[in-house]
Amino acid sequence: QVHLVESGGGLVQAGGSLRLSCAASGRTFSTYAMGWFRQAPGKEREFVAAISWDGSSSQYVYSVKGRFTISRDNAKNTVYLQMNSLEPEDTAVYYCAVSIFATTMEPAYWGQGTQVTVSS
Repeated sequence: QVHLVESGGGLVQAGGSLRLSCAASGRTFSTYAMGWFRQAPGKEREFVAAISWDGSSSQYVYSVKGRFTISRDNAKNTVYLQMNSLEPEDTAVYYCAVSIFATTMEPAYWGQGTQVTVSS
């Protein structure tokens, strides 16, 4: 059975940083793209960032470009999201996802989510 477990969320002041981690188990995900989505209260879940199977390419939603960085460690079956210069608008539950493709994000598996709250 596939499990994705996110960690690293919390409460931070505007301008601060957090690093999210997502550890995958149950199978090897090194040949699949991985990514992060988020869902704020009252809003639909939105794409945040994705990284290809080998880490050679990444994509970001415009609102986080230059502030967030996605990376992965295939030896550890883990994907990370470094979030800097956080803004109150970044407050959301952040979800890790594994794609069915190697280079583009089409979620097949989801984590349970981790709360990120940015205070002004």
